[in-house]
Amino acid sequence: MRITLNWLLLVGVLTINALANILPINGLNTGEISGLYPNYFVPAGFTFGIWSIIYLLLIAYNVAVTYYSVRRNEHPVIAEYINAVNPLFLLTCLLNAGWILAWHFLQIELSVLIMLTFLVTLILIFRRSLPYFRNFTLGERLWLHAPFVVYFGWISVATIANITALLVEKEWGGMGISEIHWSAAMIIVAIVLGLFITLRYRVVCYALVLAWAFWGISSAQAIHDPLLLRIPMFGMGLLTVIGLSNLFLRKSKR
Repeated sequence: MRITLNWLLLVGVLTINALANILPINGLNTGEISGLYPNYFVPAGFTFGIWSIIYLLLIAYNVAVTYYSVRRNEHPVIAEYINAVNPLFLLTCLLNAGWILAWHFLQIELSVLIMLTFLVTLILIFRRSLPYFRNFTLGERLWLHAPFVVYFGWISVATIANITALLVEKEWGGMGISEIHWSAAMIIVAIVLGLFITLRYRVVCYALVLAWAFWGISSAQAIHDPLLLRIPMFGMGLLTVIGLSNLFLRKSKR
């Protein structure tokens, strides 16, 4: 039943995301809807290619769940890990599909509510994984843990972007602060979040995902103000260095 549900929901998510741009749903693709809410936090289009990596990693997770579910008696620790995180994985599939539908039908308030629930669910997965993943082999981390860390990193950025789109839709005045400075502040918040997660839990993937997002933001928004070049590039460089330093330090300890 677990294997069947995992594959059905993941295939459903992939199908809805594909149809969102092929049909497209409600006559607009996902990027065109972003264009309806212009702001200085939106990254360049190429940045969204990370979804291909996320979905490949989720497929790898499903393959791993299939394998370890069949051979659970030989891998009791991994079986326990899967029991802990898999129900939440199923919930992320429903939230992913629900967000696409809310976004494409221009229900921005609902999309933000779904996105916040999505983020909380990924935080819960991450927290549940903490007692297990440090004892995994490199391959087990790649198949079972990395998919959710990358997912968590990207949805952290997407949540800020989604809330920013809602503020644009509501024509929020920013309390007299310019949109550029608000966007710069949101980027700083994302940098601080990335530093905290990376330094506290030593997860390289999270740092690199945020660095990728900052590169996309600087590529798209630098033409509007030097702040939108300097701050995201600083964040990208800092998180890349810290993330890779943690990786090399871990290898040297081994």
